[in-house]
Amino acid sequence: MSRNCFTRAASVLGVWAILSTQAVAQPAHGIAMYGEPALPADFTHLPYANPDAPTGGVIITGEVGSFDSLNPHIRAGSVPWQLRFLAYESLMGRTWDEPFTLYGLLAESVEADPDSHWVEFHLRPEARFSDGSPVTVDDVIWSYETLGTEGHPRYRNSWNRVASIDPVGERGLRITLDEPDRELMLIMGMRPILQRAQWEDHEFTESGLDVIPIGTAPYVIDDFVAGRYVSLRRNPDYWGADLPFRRGTNVIDEIRLEFFGDGTAMAEAFVAGEINTIRETNAANWETNYNFPRVQSGEIVLSEIPHERPTGMFGFVMNTRRDQFQDWRVREAMIQAFNYEFINQTQNGGLAPRITSYFSNSFLGMHEGPAEGRVAELLAPYADELLPGAMDGYEFPVSNGQEANRAGIRAAMALLEEAGYTVEEGVMTTPEGEPFTFEIVLQTGSAENQAIINTYTSGLERLGITPQITTIDSAQYRERTDAFDFDMTYFQRGVSLSPGNEQYLYWGCEMAETEGSRNLMGACHPAIEGMVDAMLSSSDQEDYRAAVRALDRVLTSQRYVIPIWYNPVSRIAHVRELQFPDELPIYGDWLGFQPDVWWYSEN
Repeated sequence: MSRNCFTRAASVLGVWAILSTQAVAQPAHGIAMYGEPALPADFTHLPYANPDAPTGGVIITGEVGSFDSLNPHIRAGSVPWQLRFLAYESLMGRTWDEPFTLYGLLAESVEADPDSHWVEFHLRPEARFSDGSPVTVDDVIWSYETLGTEGHPRYRNSWNRVASIDPVGERGLRITLDEPDRELMLIMGMRPILQRAQWEDHEFTESGLDVIPIGTAPYVIDDFVAGRYVSLRRNPDYWGADLPFRRGTNVIDEIRLEFFGDGTAMAEAFVAGEINTIRETNAANWETNYNFPRVQSGEIVLSEIPHERPTGMFGFVMNTRRDQFQDWRVREAMIQAFNYEFINQTQNGGLAPRITSYFSNSFLGMHEGPAEGRVAELLAPYADELLPGAMDGYEFPVSNGQEANRAGIRAAMALLEEAGYTVEEGVMTTPEGEPFTFEIVLQTGSAENQAIINTYTSGLERLGITPQITTIDSAQYRERTDAFDFDMTYFQRGVSLSPGNEQYLYWGCEMAETEGSRNLMGACHPAIEGMVDAMLSSSDQEDYRAAVRALDRVLTSQRYVIPIWYNPVSRIAHVRELQFPDELPIYGDWLGFQPDVWWYSEN
């Protein structure tokens, strides 16, 4: 079943600019990075939610891997990723129908300084934790301070830019920034709020399963078996069920997360009915593997959810902290040796489009050919430090689709020779005279990644390169990637239609040396940070877009990642009882879509 409802996308695009110069001067129900919130103060529900959705039922999802912790706010442990979003709430809630617009959730109002130095939130008097206790300003301030100093690194960069956080009256708090930052004011409304009293007798940074954190969200952790499943139950006493922001959302009674050793076992569980929804990321599998009897009978529905999000970057990242990949010519050689067209044919029947840059598939993506206009102006001060392709245009190689990939291998060999590498007795040798090899670290259970790497390494062997492939379980994989202990590994980084401060976390210099950060490639380049600075200080819509396109050029031409494919639609197979609204958010199947706006009905 295919649905397409982006008829209003064009009108929304018109307001995708930087924060309006008409700053919020008084308490408001919402705040937008781009212009004003689309929904008025008296809105009744989110446009993509069904306010008449029935309650009840269960959604059972499958996950590959395991878990040993229920605390998603610290670096230690392996946690079901959904808990961060299903079990906790923040002061403001994000809508996926508008790029970076927030509406009051735990906070009933928000007030922003016209000069972007501070932001104030006022709590709803009815806001409650799942144990019935009220959410207080003290809980909020403690949460911000604790997450910012002891929590996961994703919280620390923003917290380091907070000058102070102070109570205002009985239910308000003001966050003052160390320097004006319009985006950071919004980010401050999105921190999860924890109950301070629960952690007074526990060490917050210790990971484990002995403490089930208390939150304010519609769901609470009801049951779990370590490494096997987690069950979340809808809280019948949830404090915010009648909020317009929540109306028609979170109506399914139980969300059950089942864990499997690999993707094959998870797919078999779906066919057998052990889980009742599954996402299919492989276009060829979608065409060929979903014609079993339960699909033919209508018991299983096949839904395609379109989107207009940037592709992000998915592929195999090279760790530039390692000697093997510090030379860009070696990285380009690795890209040339990757026979995308052949791999795409064997894995996807040739159906999957390739990622061409970090922000491709969106209006934020770099344009083909040489940099022009404002993009060229932004890059000009860094021209001497940029790699070939940044200013004059960069494209990933295209093979003839044959397995031998002779053109790609020749190009890779020429680049390696230029970098001082030679082949001696059939073995690629470094300028220092050592055999050139590297370790590719993969997580157990990813049959697709294993198949891609097997094909890739057979091509590398034609260059005299034989990498070591190491496959480890999820806990070991997390430990090694957190410590940047790999040469090459699988990489996935989604980006949004409203990129901002998080770009520092993805490829900023500080994060390159922060273990556990998202900067797996070890990126540290003045042009990257310069373009992020330009994004955040843009004075108008066109300047903002130019800065993102310039950033896209720098990242892509740095050749950190061997990109694979992306899906222009999300493919979800599910039992017919699981349903979703006809009107979809412009982000499509994104955070806040399944299970948030789905419902279960036997009719």
